[in-house]
Amino acid sequence: MRERLPVAMSAATALLLGAATALALAPLGELRPGWFALTVFAAGGAALGTRSHPAAAPLIAAALWLFHNGFAEHHHARLGWDGWAVETRHLALLTGAALLAALAARLPHRP
Repeated sequence: MRERLPVAMSAATALLLGAATALALAPLGELRPGWFALTVFAAGGAALGTRSHPAAAPLIAAALWLFHNGFAEHHHARLGWDGWAVETRHLALLTGAALLAALAARLPHRP
Protein backbone atom coordinates (compact mmCIF):
# COMPACT_ATOMS: atom_id res chain seq x y z
CA MET A 1 0.00 0.00 0.00
CA ARG A 2 1.28 3.45 -0.87
CA GLU A 3 2.15 5.93 1.84
CA ARG A 4 -0.40 8.73 2.20
CA LEU A 5 0.47 12.41 2.49
CA PRO A 6 -0.13 13.93 5.92
CA VAL A 7 -3.19 16.17 6.11
CA ALA A 8 -1.16 19.38 6.36
CA MET A 9 1.01 18.37 3.40
CA SER A 10 -2.11 17.60 1.36
CA ALA A 11 -3.45 21.09 2.10
CA ALA A 12 -0.16 22.71 1.10
CA THR A 13 -0.02 20.62 -2.06
CA ALA A 14 -3.61 21.62 -2.86
CA LEU A 15 -2.61 25.28 -2.73
CA LEU A 16 0.19 24.61 -5.21
CA LEU A 17 -2.17 22.54 -7.35
CA GLY A 18 -4.73 25.35 -7.37
CA ALA A 19 -2.12 27.86 -8.49
CA ALA A 20 -0.81 25.52 -11.19
CA THR A 21 -4.33 24.81 -12.43
CA ALA A 22 -5.12 28.52 -12.68
CA LEU A 23 -1.85 29.10 -14.55
CA ALA A 24 -2.63 26.25 -16.94
CA LEU A 25 -6.19 27.44 -17.65
CA ALA A 26 -5.20 31.07 -18.26
CA PRO A 27 -3.51 30.66 -21.66
CA LEU A 28 -6.38 28.42 -22.77
CA GLY A 29 -8.86 31.20 -22.09
CA GLU A 30 -10.75 29.02 -19.63
CA LEU A 31 -10.43 31.18 -16.52
CA ARG A 32 -14.09 32.10 -16.60
CA PRO A 33 -17.20 30.98 -14.74
CA GLY A 34 -18.59 27.71 -15.98
CA TRP A 35 -18.43 23.98 -15.80
CA PHE A 36 -15.07 23.45 -17.52
CA ALA A 37 -12.87 25.27 -14.99
CA LEU A 38 -14.76 23.75 -12.06
CA THR A 39 -14.37 20.28 -13.56
CA VAL A 40 -10.63 20.75 -14.03
CA PHE A 41 -10.22 21.90 -10.42
CA ALA A 42 -12.31 18.92 -9.22
CA ALA A 43 -10.22 16.50 -11.29
CA GLY A 44 -7.07 17.92 -9.72
CA GLY A 45 -8.62 17.48 -6.28
CA ALA A 46 -9.50 13.88 -7.11
CA ALA A 47 -5.95 13.21 -8.29
CA LEU A 48 -4.54 14.64 -5.06
CA GLY A 49 -7.16 12.75 -3.07
CA THR A 50 -5.77 9.42 -4.25
CA ARG A 51 -2.53 10.23 -2.37
CA SER A 52 -4.17 11.82 0.71
CA HIS A 53 -6.00 10.75 3.83
CA PRO A 54 -9.79 11.15 3.64
CA ALA A 55 -9.57 13.71 6.48
CA ALA A 56 -7.70 16.03 4.11
CA ALA A 57 -10.61 16.29 1.63
CA PRO A 58 -12.18 19.42 3.17
CA LEU A 59 -8.81 21.20 3.20
CA ILE A 60 -8.08 20.19 -0.38
CA ALA A 61 -11.52 21.47 -1.40
CA ALA A 62 -11.08 24.78 0.45
CA ALA A 63 -7.68 25.40 -1.16
CA LEU A 64 -8.98 24.64 -4.65
CA TRP A 65 -12.11 26.68 -4.05
CA LEU A 66 -9.96 29.72 -3.24
CA PHE A 67 -8.24 29.55 -6.62
CA HIS A 68 -11.39 28.68 -8.55
CA ASN A 69 -13.34 31.48 -6.92
CA GLY A 70 -10.56 34.03 -7.11
CA PHE A 71 -9.37 33.38 -10.65
CA ALA A 72 -12.07 31.55 -12.63
CA GLU A 73 -15.21 33.04 -11.08
CA HIS A 74 -14.16 36.57 -10.14
CA HIS A 75 -10.77 37.16 -11.80
CA HIS A 76 -7.69 39.03 -10.60
CA ALA A 77 -7.45 37.03 -7.32
CA ARG A 78 -10.56 38.75 -5.97
CA LEU A 79 -12.77 36.44 -3.93
CA GLY A 80 -16.49 36.90 -4.32
CA TRP A 81 -19.67 35.40 -2.94
CA ASP A 82 -22.41 34.26 -5.29
CA GLY A 83 -24.73 33.06 -2.53
CA TRP A 84 -24.94 30.06 -0.26
CA ALA A 85 -26.44 27.76 -2.87
CA VAL A 86 -23.76 28.34 -5.52
CA GLU A 87 -20.78 28.26 -3.18
CA THR A 88 -22.09 25.22 -1.30
CA ARG A 89 -22.42 23.33 -4.60
CA HIS A 90 -18.87 24.25 -5.57
CA LEU A 91 -17.44 23.19 -2.20
CA ALA A 92 -19.50 20.00 -2.18
CA LEU A 93 -18.25 19.03 -5.62
CA LEU A 94 -14.61 19.72 -4.75
CA THR A 95 -14.87 17.95 -1.38
CA GLY A 96 -16.70 14.99 -2.88
CA ALA A 97 -14.12 14.54 -5.62
CA ALA A 98 -11.22 14.52 -3.16
CA LEU A 99 -13.05 12.37 -0.59
CA LEU A 100 -14.29 9.74 -3.04
CA ALA A 101 -10.84 9.45 -4.60
CA ALA A 102 -9.22 9.11 -1.17
CA LEU A 103 -11.70 6.43 -0.12
CA ALA A 104 -11.42 4.55 -3.41
CA ALA A 105 -7.62 4.53 -3.13
CA ARG A 106 -7.93 2.82 0.28
CA LEU A 107 -9.83 -0.14 -1.16
CA PRO A 108 -7.78 -3.31 -1.42
CA HIS A 109 -6.45 -3.96 -4.91
CA ARG A 110 -6.93 -7.45 -6.31
CA PRO A 111 -4.70 -8.69 -9.09
